[in-house]
Amino acid sequence: MSNAPSIPMSATLAADEALARRRRAGEQVLPMASGEIGLPVLPALRRRLAAAADENAYGPVPGSHALRASAAGYWGRRGLDSDPGLVVAGPGSKPLLFALLLAIGGDVIVPVPSWVSYVAQARLVGARPIPVAIAPGQGGVPDPERLRAAVAAARAAGQEPRCVVVTLPDNPTGTVASPDTVRRLAAAARELDLVIVSDEIYCDLVYDTSEPAESPALHAPERTVVTTGLTKNLAVGGWRTGVARLPDSHMGRSLHSRLVSVASQIWSTPPAPVQAAATYAFGEPPEITEHVAASRRLHEIVVRAVADHITGAGASLAPVRATCYLYPDFGPLRDHLARAHDVNSGEDLAGFLSERHGIGVLPASAFGESGNPLRIRAATSRLYGEDDEQRTAALGAPDPLELPWIRKNLEQIGTALADLTGARAPQS
Repeated sequence: MSNAPSIPMSATLAADEALARRRRAGEQVLPMASGEIGLPVLPALRRRLAAAADENAYGPVPGSHALRASAAGYWGRRGLDSDPGLVVAGPGSKPLLFALLLAIGGDVIVPVPSWVSYVAQARLVGARPIPVAIAPGQGGVPDPERLRAAVAAARAAGQEPRCVVVTLPDNPTGTVASPDTVRRLAAAARELDLVIVSDEIYCDLVYDTSEPAESPALHAPERTVVTTGLTKNLAVGGWRTGVARLPDSHMGRSLHSRLVSVASQIWSTPPAPVQAAATYAFGEPPEITEHVAASRRLHEIVVRAVADHITGAGASLAPVRATCYLYPDFGPLRDHLARAHDVNSGEDLAGFLSERHGIGVLPASAFGESGNPLRIRAATSRLYGEDDEQRTAALGAPDPLELPWIRKNLEQIGTALADLTGARAPQS
């Protein structure tokens, strides 16, 4: 085992477990560290899963034809014509991303900041992660000019970068890279002969549906793999289902064969009952699209309320356009935080909020940021209620902020920020 890579526990899952232990011990905690979507399962989706409980055969490695055709239709409605024969399903988009890195090979370019598992997965497959900073407000996509420089330097040093991972929309920043940035990224990838792996699991959670996230598959279709799943838009993380769309090109077909071979050795086939439910969901009947729209609206309302608290406290924050994430920078308050609380880094800031106020967030270092940025990521997706009754009420409320349990959570956040900054807590 001496040559095995040292991989830490996923920061989001570790934080969730720590907060769960504190809650079991009777503490009042507010979980804002992970992207678990705290919303009920749509009853029609639950019925499809239950009806398929007798489906217990392995089935095709890349998933049933029905599921792959349904996923192809889902992408087709978003401007990406897709061949069901080039779709691969798996037990979550996270295992699919890992399998893709194995199938592609070589070293992996990751944006900074980026989701906590990209770097860890690269190391697990024996690759070297090559970090490239994003441009301001362009979360999820490495700055194309910096990408060129980083690839040139890596190749000169004997490394072998073969792919670049992007996230559209972005976790952790909640921003959406502009179409111009995506086009320039696609051009750079073609010039550098890189595969683009575009993680688009949040694409249905862009608040303004008239300005969706633009996929690099529109600009570099021959080299872009797109992944998505139902974890975020339909809040079924525990069902573990994801799909990947491979390019309709010589490279894409070769990669598809390798990906299916990897899948055959790791998960054999996606769970059959979940495939049946996912087939229905990717078909997007009206009840699915209405449920997703209600979820998107709730995310936006609560995110904007928390953002107002954060910016009102003096932190800077890029406009959040999607997801349930905020990535504020408390750098403008650095001198005060150091003097008043001995808070000098994102880790210190996360510790302060957790220990004094029971609020779980993650420091910027969890997302690949170096130095001592006073930056954290906060997720609002667990603020909607303690049980399905409350969460259902939040989904349908004309003004979710008026619900007493959501108002209480916002007040806890406001009180913590007031304590942190020395300002007066906002009045409800």
